[in-house]
Amino acid sequence: MSGSPPDAGLVVVDKPGGLTSHDVVARVRRLAGTRKVGHAGTLDPMATGVLVVGVGRATRLLGHLTLTVKAYDATVRLGAATTTDDAEGDLLERSPTTGLDADAVVAAARAFVGDIAQRPSSVSAVKVDGRRSYARVRAGELVELPERPVTVHELTVRDVRREGDWLDADLTVRCSSGTYVRALARDLGGSLGVGGHLTRLRRTAVGPFTLAEAHRLEDLAAGVRVLDLDVVARRCFPAVDLDEDAARAVRHGRPLPLALEHAGPVALVGPEGGFLALYERRGEGAAPVAVFV
Repeated sequence: MSGSPPDAGLVVVDKPGGLTSHDVVARVRRLAGTRKVGHAGTLDPMATGVLVVGVGRATRLLGHLTLTVKAYDATVRLGAATTTDDAEGDLLERSPTTGLDADAVVAAARAFVGDIAQRPSSVSAVKVDGRRSYARVRAGELVELPERPVTVHELTVRDVRREGDWLDADLTVRCSSGTYVRALARDLGGSLGVGGHLTRLRRTAVGPFTLAEAHRLEDLAAGVRVLDLDVVARRCFPAVDLDEDAARAVRHGRPLPLALEHAGPVALVGPEGGFLALYERRGEGAAPVAVFV
């Protein structure tokens, strides 16, 4: 794209299949004309949907975003387990699904709603002794990751249909950050005694950002339009409006004698409505986490 780079802000991208999250960042860098581009919440190459990308000063905000709830549409193939818990892996085993029906799948899915212990897929980005688990697997190592607590707020079976020897189940999932839908597919199949793996994954929401505002990469070629930092701050954090004296102190990164209702981070906004900084409780006052002016 020619002309000046866009102002700092977020771009909600509808990631296509076949690209890594890093690939998307590289595309946005070229289109935006700036190296300062990053992303929050990695998506696997096979997955599509919402990827939050930061441009300019917004890259500093990415690590502070509380994108704790994510939503997905997924398809699980029951009757076969794979090495990666998705369709890109090698077949481990297959089992007949002739005795299964939709009621059995719905009943099994109920067990995965709530606070559960989940073992991440071995090809996940979890680090083991400083190296990504997927890198160890690709190097030929056998990796068994420990279980960890996650929360599945919703797991709805929308459709179950027979595809030859398989049974395909379409799911809607709303879960905490750190939940692996591939692992849900594996464990759902395991609970039914037939194995399972993920064949389709589309992320429909990350925190307050949804597909309704997501841009395809080809649409961004006409111009990268960002969600302004002022808008993002109020959507993602509790906000406190300041007078000019307090705003002046914040611009210099000084602590404030300010009693925050939330422990933090909290967005501090100047008298003209501009986002200034993230602050958190510190003793009886508030201190900066990151200043953006």
